[in-house]
Amino acid sequence: MNFLAHLLLAGPDATAPAYADHLLGQFIADSVPGRQLAGYSPKVQAGIRQHRAIDTFTDQHPVVRRTTARLREAGYGKYAGVVADMFYDHFLAVNFSEFSTESLPDFTQRVYAVLTSRAGEFPAPVQRFFPYLVQQNWLLGYAEIAGIERALQGLSRRASPGSGMETAGEELCRNYAAYEADFRAFFPELRAFVELAAPPT
Repeated sequence: MNFLAHLLLAGPDATAPAYADHLLGQFIADSVPGRQLAGYSPKVQAGIRQHRAIDTFTDQHPVVRRTTARLREAGYGKYAGVVADMFYDHFLAVNFSEFSTESLPDFTQRVYAVLTSRAGEFPAPVQRFFPYLVQQNWLLGYAEIAGIERALQGLSRRASPGSGMETAGEELCRNYAAYEADFRAFFPELRAFVELAAPPT
């Protein structure tokens, strides 16, 4: 899953004392090597570990594997998982009211505020891209095909030549119903998996 899903799954109660720690951990996890994990507080570590558990569950799920197989057939090779994550965040953004009592604009602004207050704890790679995420409002932009296309084009510039991700928006449009069906089959199961874990306290 990509940023929006991880941030939504960070915890249902934004007033919980550990919520900001858990949110931070979920957000920075991909930029924290294992040897650096101990440098964070136990509650931030819990968010990082939950992010990784979500990724493992996602990668092993048969519905997600169906999505990535379709994307590999479409020519996205080793980047099929990255593209699938972006597609799923798009469907989460489009249908956000089904999964949250907050509107997507309200959620994104609240999350930006919490993360901005913790920006001094970001690893260097996150410090570099976070201002752009906020200024360009990536999370809200995921609800639009154009926003997903921009994000995928940005990823393609940082990937190996020939990733093809710059064309993945076209693939999303071609097989929109199939990808949405995969998301709808998968996401409730991911949410149930996360809810089995202890929430932040």
